[in-house]
Amino acid sequence: MSDAAAEPGTAAARNAAEEKSVFSHPAVDPDGTAVYGDHPDQVIDFYAPRGAAGPGGAAPVVVLLHGGSWRAPYDRRHVSPFAGFLAHRGFAVASVEYRRGARGAGSEDAGAEGAGGDGGAGSEDAGAEGVRGDGGAGGPVAGRWPDTFDDVAAALDALPALVRRHLPQADARRVVLTGHSAGGHLALWAAARHVLPADAPWRLDRPAPLRGVVALAPIAAFEVADKLDVCGGATRQLLGGRELFADRRPYADPALLLPTGIATTLVQGRADVDVPQAVAEAYADAAAKAGEVVGVTLLEDVGHFPLIDPAADACAVVAEEIAQLAW
Repeated sequence: MSDAAAEPGTAAARNAAEEKSVFSHPAVDPDGTAVYGDHPDQVIDFYAPRGAAGPGGAAPVVVLLHGGSWRAPYDRRHVSPFAGFLAHRGFAVASVEYRRGARGAGSEDAGAEGAGGDGGAGSEDAGAEGVRGDGGAGGPVAGRWPDTFDDVAAALDALPALVRRHLPQADARRVVLTGHSAGGHLALWAAARHVLPADAPWRLDRPAPLRGVVALAPIAAFEVADKLDVCGGATRQLLGGRELFADRRPYADPALLLPTGIATTLVQGRADVDVPQAVAEAYADAAAKAGEVVGVTLLEDVGHFPLIDPAADACAVVAEEIAQLAW
């Protein structure tokens, strides 16, 4: 959790205030929920558009993947105020839940075994633990291999039919993926399934029909994130531990899954201490080397959480970035 005793005016104090703000909003109930599998975490919440329709008439669909370093204590409820904010901006929103890491597993390798949890419905304590838990003894482990990836792939495959059923106001042909932090990673990964290795079970033979991706402070480049120990070694845990990290990276690391041919924008706070700017820059550099231009919007004096905080100016910037791809 953030240090409540941080000196006023310091970066730590600002980060603590931003974190407190994002978790202060009450959860926003969806207009409907659908299942895409048998596990309790295999569900999608739907938010109908409430704002004025855009130039195309029917609302575009924003597929939202929550963050929390792929750890069980942090579920989709904490991004429900952000989903509601987007709905009031005229978007139809599909907020995806997926299986995450175990609680209380004591080793790096336990990430492949742990059961998903309901994550405490977006409370501040659950959110802080999910972001900053170190995955050590008694702490939550990041991700489940291959379950986390199985779920995101299955949810995206099921989405067109579910959108037609649950969001009749929406245009299922205009879809933008967005996600925050670990969810930003999953959004980039989901858009790159057609460039996965040939033996990957999630591979598609053609690009997904997306308008684009807007990844918010994404854990987008695993080598850099691992060196910086982002979220307490979460990338290593997601891939099953240090011994499996190199072997599984080609199947999971967005920086190795380029070019995608899909319009992509990263939105990053320069003051982010949870997922530092260097991670986004590493992904953009990898894209450039692969011959692809990735947009990077850097926000001054913004940390990790304002990007999904309806009370923050940064959240409006995110909505504009999504609108530029969606309409």
